[in-house]
Amino acid sequence: MTGASATSAARWLRRFHPIPEEGPRLVCFPHAGGSASYYFKLSRVLHPSMEVVAVQYPGRQDRRTEPPVGDITRLADLVTDELRAAGPRPTILFGHSMGAVIAFETARRQERAGTGPLALITSGRRAPSTTRSGAPLLHLVDDARIVDQLRALDGTHSQILKDEQLLAMILPALRSDYRAVETYTYVPGPPLRCPVLSLVGTDDPQATTDEVSAWAGHTDGPFTLRVFDGGHFYLDTHTDEIADVIRSTTGGMS
Repeated sequence: MTGASATSAARWLRRFHPIPEEGPRLVCFPHAGGSASYYFKLSRVLHPSMEVVAVQYPGRQDRRTEPPVGDITRLADLVTDELRAAGPRPTILFGHSMGAVIAFETARRQERAGTGPLALITSGRRAPSTTRSGAPLLHLVDDARIVDQLRALDGTHSQILKDEQLLAMILPALRSDYRAVETYTYVPGPPLRCPVLSLVGTDDPQATTDEVSAWAGHTDGPFTLRVFDGGHFYLDTHTDEIADVIRSTTGGMS
């Protein structure tokens, strides 16, 4: 990897633990408003069985001075390039909420290039072929409405929601992320060849089990649905179970 490529990858890809000599690479895509650090706990549980890499989108944490990217396909293009530069290793893509859509589009690009992932794992996100109508477009509402949404999903620490300075730092990236996912249009194409495993919480207002089950239509490979107790951020209380599910993908979908 050249110096320029290494610098670029360091901006986009975060590793919280040493790279093991063996095992696949798990690439984790955060939710709207989320950052790479959300996956620190999962990385700790999975190490050293695999290399865990978390994507850091522009516009947050140490990349907060960079303009956020409010387009799913553009994000997928950029991440695909960074993963190509990261070097060959069997790869599993894992995305939660908005991250599931970016992971899906990244998988499509990798398969077109002949370097498809071992598996795609989606979490808390309805299938791209499903649609919802009537809900307000959050990237167009005022800040107060966005904060109300954060409270409803219970995925942002309550102290952050009370801190106006912290809110001012995260809202631009969050609004851009909402723009990306709300303006995303699924373009039909060949189904994936890799297995798809879809995870969802029992009480997730963002994705019903029927909507998540529709991911089966996006692959010619095996499809598995796993349902966990909890809401949109069920991951916070099921890390060990999710780690076991991820490990199972290296030996075939269960």
